[in-house]
Amino acid sequence: MIRPKLNEYSIAKGVRVFSSTRQGGVSKGVFGAFNINEFCGDNPDDIARNRLLLATELGITPDHIIMPHQVHEAKGIVIDNTWRHLTAEERRQKTEGYDAIMTQEPGLCIGVSTADCIPVLLYDAKHDAIAAVHAGWRGTVKRIVEHTIQRMQQVFATQPADLHAVIGPGISCDAFEVGDEVYETFRAAGFDMSAISCHKDKWHIDLKACNRLQLLHAGLQDENIQTINVCTYTRFEDYFSARRLGLNSGRIFTGIMLQA
Repeated sequence: MIRPKLNEYSIAKGVRVFSSTRQGGVSKGVFGAFNINEFCGDNPDDIARNRLLLATELGITPDHIIMPHQVHEAKGIVIDNTWRHLTAEERRQKTEGYDAIMTQEPGLCIGVSTADCIPVLLYDAKHDAIAAVHAGWRGTVKRIVEHTIQRMQQVFATQPADLHAVIGPGISCDAFEVGDEVYETFRAAGFDMSAISCHKDKWHIDLKACNRLQLLHAGLQDENIQTINVCTYTRFEDYFSARRLGLNSGRIFTGIMLQA
């Protein structure tokens, strides 16, 4: 039997945290083999089969895997118990245009889709609340991680000191070469460029460091932040990389679930 190969991370008892790899699915070519993102050009039947494989692995149904249609902004959505009663079309509309997703509902696997961008997962140990954040360079500049934590404070009464975070697989500083305009966008947004960038032939920016600094600035404790040392650009045979494979290629799914 085909099983998706997941990299699992330890964050707390009763919380499932993972990133998918390219292995253990049925998609073909640059979508192969495991892709559940329906917005990148993959065959819908293969996507549905892969979603079922993941759901089986997690012990849930495919409709309890929730991934928004991301648009590189800084908006987040809260999923509550009403999700279980929505139609497929209502679910699609509800998750359109968000780059962060939060819930306190057990048995719902929330996650984000990446292929070089940075996935960040959050767990509030005191209030049993979770979040998944898609932090590409645009979302990082807009401080989506900090906005998500602020939203968790409003909705769940989260205290940042109670949060645990995983910064998942994404492009490394060495591989993330940017033009002067991107560098200036970060500088103008108030980032400490000496801490997040270096200059070789061109500027390079460390998106994982950017998001780690945002987590610390928001009030997380350093020892509660895990950074996964995987560069998707370098390891494109195991992880999807848009810079290597093109935009019309598969995506990593990085998810978090409160086990029922």
